[in-house]
Amino acid sequence: MAENVAPSAEERLVYTVPEAGRLLGLSRNAAYAAAARGEIPCIRIGSLMKVPRRAFERMLADASTPSEKPVGDGDSSRRQKRS
Repeated sequence: MAENVAPSAEERLVYTVPEAGRLLGLSRNAAYAAAARGEIPCIRIGSLMKVPRRAFERMLADASTPSEKPVGDGDSSRRQKRS
């Protein structure tokens, strides 16, 4: 008879929002707030919010690669001087 053994984190297809938040160092409330803002990828199954593992890993990979578009041009001469 086979036992019901919970899959390891690497085998699971989805995380709970608090689990994904813990992996990011966020509190439970901060994780749900980030998911609501779309900062953590999530899907809804009924009233449950789940974080697909692949989307979460892709989000982290995308965040760790340098952006192609620079944030600023580095030209400080355009800044307005205060009098």
